[in-house]
Amino acid sequence: MSRLTARELTLAYEDRTVVHELDLAVPDGQVTVIVGPNACGKSTTLRALGRLLKPKGGAVLLDGAELSAIPTKKIARSIGLLPQSPVAPEAITVADLVARGRQPHQHWWQQWSQEDERAVTDAMERTDVTALADRPVDELSGGQRQRVWIAMALAQETDLLLLDEPTTFLDIAHQVEVLDLVRQLNHERGRTVVAVLHDLNQAARYADHLVAMKAGRIVAEGAPADIVTAELVREVFGMESVVVPDPVTGSPLVVPGAPYSPPGRPKTPTSTAQSA
Repeated sequence: MSRLTARELTLAYEDRTVVHELDLAVPDGQVTVIVGPNACGKSTTLRALGRLLKPKGGAVLLDGAELSAIPTKKIARSIGLLPQSPVAPEAITVADLVARGRQPHQHWWQQWSQEDERAVTDAMERTDVTALADRPVDELSGGQRQRVWIAMALAQETDLLLLDEPTTFLDIAHQVEVLDLVRQLNHERGRTVVAVLHDLNQAARYADHLVAMKAGRIVAEGAPADIVTAELVREVFGMESVVVPDPVTGSPLVVPGAPYSPPGRPKTPTSTAQSA
């Protein structure tokens, strides 16, 4: 049984429904990645899974109990969440922000422990922000800030980790480092991860379980090798493509179809949509 599930989940902002009666069982011990076009409801779904958004209908369940009925601190010990565009308190340092990830584990009789210190140190080392420990977060570059927020989520040391576009603001080298770190946490520590990514090829490369959404509904889900086809790309993203094996990992690699050619310029032969 999946620890984290959504049943007939309907989500809305005021009177605008964004997600429609969605059913999702997050596979335990795997990396699940949600993809889809802009405004399809993927980030909204992740917010509901982390109890940042109250359902209009249906429910999100953790270990069979509705999130709405579970104390906040208990949820924070099980689910770590990195939302889009988080805002740090003014003038807070990197070390202090990462340390806030330990708050769910602290008690009035024990404010800080050696275990807290170990978790913070480990999280900062893994995200390569140790040298920034004394710097104010608001003085960092966008990529540095993103790595600090990821460190805070890691320091929380939850079994479930929800990441909303964790590669935002990162250059390609740091994107790969972050996603490799996510995969390492999953393999070595058994963390269950749910991430929202814009890049379909990165999603196919790192996901065990891929969820493709469109217009607030799940169009397909399963192993990337089973569901990523030219037909799916056309249906979800409205784009012609060829799907071939990634030469490094063997995962599906989506190659966009022929680009637009201005009048008078010879057109590139149109690729035939196919899957491998």
